[in-house]
Amino acid sequence: MDVQTLRAKNTEALVREMEEAQIRLQELRFHVSSSQLKDVREIRELKRTIARIKTLLVQGKKDTDKTT
Repeated sequence: MDVQTLRAKNTEALVREMEEAQIRLQELRFHVSSSQLKDVREIRELKRTIARIKTLLVQGKKDTDKTT
């Protein structure tokens, strides 16, 4: 998922998206361990998406701290 799409979402949607991505990552790791996953690149992309979401959440928290 690209950054512009993530920035358009509010905090609750980002948290929900991150939780879903973490569940999906867990499923993919299970499939890798049982040799059922063909496209291991999907794990890397999902980890990067989770990192982007976490970064945006921290940036959003810093922005709200500055305004108060």
